[in-house]
Amino acid sequence: MFDARAAARVRQTAVVVLLALGLAACATAPEPAAPEPDPAPEPMAAPEPEPAPEPVLRPTAPERYVVQEGDTLWSIANVFLRDPWYWSEIWLVNPQVRNPHLIYPGDVLSIHFVDDRPRVMVDLGPRIRIEELEEEPFPIAALQPFMFRARVVDDETLEQAPYIVAARDERVLFGPGDEVYVRNAPDAEQYDLYQLVRRDRMLVDPVTREELGVATIPVGEAEILRGGEIATALISVGEREALRGDRLIGFDEDPDLLFDISNPPPGVEGEVILLFDAISQIGTYQAAVINRGEREGVQDGQVFAVWEAGRTASDPVAGRGNDVVQLPEEEVGRLMVFRTFEKVAYGLVIESTRPIREGFKTRHP
Repeated sequence: MFDARAAARVRQTAVVVLLALGLAACATAPEPAAPEPDPAPEPMAAPEPEPAPEPVLRPTAPERYVVQEGDTLWSIANVFLRDPWYWSEIWLVNPQVRNPHLIYPGDVLSIHFVDDRPRVMVDLGPRIRIEELEEEPFPIAALQPFMFRARVVDDETLEQAPYIVAARDERVLFGPGDEVYVRNAPDAEQYDLYQLVRRDRMLVDPVTREELGVATIPVGEAEILRGGEIATALISVGEREALRGDRLIGFDEDPDLLFDISNPPPGVEGEVILLFDAISQIGTYQAAVINRGEREGVQDGQVFAVWEAGRTASDPVAGRGNDVVQLPEEEVGRLMVFRTFEKVAYGLVIESTRPIREGFKTRHP
């Protein structure tokens, strides 16, 4: 028979045992260990720099090349390399030569491999060489006709410059040895030398329509004989006939005749906006003006690729000849900057496969 009182005593005993066990557990349980500090993060390895582009030899590069009369460093580099501006990467100088950087007609250039990398050097051998002591390396010889003649000035400077008003007789054309009268030169003194120029046109950016400066046409040089409100000047150098109204402007600082060939800043694109001393087109070793200058990071020695816009043509199949397509642009040459101004730069065409005209694009090679 079920005994209620016995069951109650069993429940009470169980509760006491459970409470005792719980208290014991609380009294003997170890304190929780302090959390271990997070391990210090391992330093991140610095990213490995991307390897510099390697100069690539042309498949047609000869093992030996004899320098010819009229060769330039650019043309020689183009014989060996796909990208001529990497020439300094493969040129191995001859330390026993007085000036190992100069190359002369008759020199034999050959390819050598040093640590599996191509190198080009001059093969030394017995031969007679006539050498001028102060020979200037390329591209100075090609640039000399342009370096001191190329000039862009602001409109105000040109308008305030002295100008030819007349000569002793009634002639309208003047040349070297002629004395002319000059107005607006109150500060001119005897023997002052000026560059004689003629206004060409205001250069305007073809996209933004910003005025970039006035291009001038070189006329010659004039030397002041007598100062005054109406000064007398002697035309000492003439590149073309001088006219009434031609301006006399002071020579600016001598341009740097030595510079490194390099690439222009990435993303700098421009356009040929003027042909220097030419009418409709130019070729190798002629000059042009582009609409990019010092403010865009353009410097002397930078080489731009020149691109001709593709013409349009009618498709003879689609649309029965009424469908007109735009043909792709074509690279037609390379232009090296040799004279920079704030907003424009003069460049020499060092390589061309087709005539270059105004409107052709200039881009990073």
